Amino acid sequence: LNIGTSTVSRHIKDLEARLGLTLCRRGRAGFALTAEGQRVYDETLRLLASVRSFRDSVDDIHSRMGGQLAVAVFDKTASNPAARIGEAIAAFTAQAPDVQLQLHVGSINAIERGVIDGSYQVGIIPAHRSSQSLAYADLFGETMLLYCGAGHPLFGASSPPADWHAVRGYQFAGLGYHSPNMELSHQARLQRAATGFDQESIATLILSGRFLGFLPDHYAEAFERQGRMQAVNPSLFHYHCQFVSLMRRSPAPARAAQAFAQCLEDAHRPGR
Repeated sequence: LNIGTSTVSRHIKDLEARLGLTLCRRGRAGFALTAEGQRVYDETLRLLASVRSFRDSVDDIHSRMGGQLAVAVFDKTASNPAARIGEAIAAFTAQAPDVQLQLHVGSINAIERGVIDGSYQVGIIPAHRSSQSLAYADLFGETMLLYCGAGHPLFGASSPPADWHAVRGYQFAGLGYHSPNMELSHQARLQRAATGFDQESIATLILSGRFLGFLPDHYAEAFERQGRMQAVNPSLFHYHCQFVSLMRRSPAPARAAQAFAQCLEDAHRPGR
């Protein structure tokens, strides 16, 4: 904002006076929203999403594509050679040069929630469950392998585990929200001892040498080359993720969102 904290505090105080509510607690102990402040913040996000939807509708009436398009992507997809999101962006910006693209990175749950409430117009996530409020399209795949870090008992082991039972005695780090990662860890009855909320945090836990964890093979490749991480019996301990695009069904997405989703599908069409 390029303004001092005292100025921010004064603006918040003025807003509280206008609303007749205490929005936050601030002082030496830090800053925290009150319950009323959180509700006002949530309603503000909904208001901004409604304004964006109104602007998109007006653009549709004029048969033009302008304004902003918010797209959210699950983290660590840029290094996936099967992900051609960059190609889709290039095609879209050539088709709709007046649209300002906003690219966000988030968790699966946050992206789904954001698309449903209108904060994002298009999302790209690993498929894990379906919602009747969302429309999906297959895009690309990803291979997830089980890794250990240097210093872990399985790092460099001459006899790697030969079945799932053999890895249940080791501490496991998994994602803390509904995802293919969580589904498999429950199915395999792995001993969850640490939780991460993105791939970066899982990688950090693995690099400690104390935990096993699943990562995309393309993301972990650099750590393997550095001798800091190793896949554990990859022919056995692996699973496949299918990434999909998603848009909400109602209200109907704006022309820009539909055009971007089509660019994604075209870029990932088999045979390209």
